[in-house]
Amino acid sequence: MVGGGVMGGGIGQVLAIAGYQVWIRDLTPDILERTREVIVETRFGLRRAVELGKLPEDELEKVMSRMAFTTELSEMKAADFVIEAVPEKLDLKQQVFAELDQVIKAVAILVSNTSGFSITDVGRDVSEARQRLLAGMHFASPVPAMKMCEVIYTERTSPETIDTVRGVAERIGKVVSMVRDTPGTYGFILNRVFAAARREADKIVADGIATREDVDKAMMTGRNWPVGFYNSRGVRTGWLD
Repeated sequence: MVGGGVMGGGIGQVLAIAGYQVWIRDLTPDILERTREVIVETRFGLRRAVELGKLPEDELEKVMSRMAFTTELSEMKAADFVIEAVPEKLDLKQQVFAELDQVIKAVAILVSNTSGFSITDVGRDVSEARQRLLAGMHFASPVPAMKMCEVIYTERTSPETIDTVRGVAERIGKVVSMVRDTPGTYGFILNRVFAAARREADKIVADGIATREDVDKAMMTGRNWPVGFYNSRGVRTGWLD
């Protein structure tokens, strides 16, 4: 994992539970300590999983023993499968991909956890040989609790890479939707469908057809959505992740 934020830590957590040896890299020891705390102590962390009977008590330490935390990008050189989970800025992701391309093994798969940037664009600056090893994995958040994972493949992603990425997602318990990369657009299935629905909800409110509160009630009780488009102050909720 490159990036130890909420997404990076959550992905690392489910990978380690599934038996993978995981390295999580971020910029400072303080960030990594916070990542470790989130993995163990928070609502969707390992200790809570033990309390709920979802993880045997003696497994907690075993899971943590499969995780290492580092500030050195060079630690990624032994990895077979690298997932980038840095903030959602295209230029930053492109820089990280270019740096990783020079560090990791020639046969290592390189994956972005972008919410919607084209994988072709994210991997613009990697070597020609690496193009066949690029893919995306957009995990629904929070990763330890949500089952959905969109696996994105480009025109140049090899069939072997696609099979491996899908296999990793399924091994960690995710339900997979396959998505063809479409440069020039943002969002895959989840975010594009929700964005379209949210635009229509805004139009309903703007046209005076219904209030924000009634739109939310309709979707939450009539379509079983867990939350609506707006909170109690009429501000849009942050579903796009």
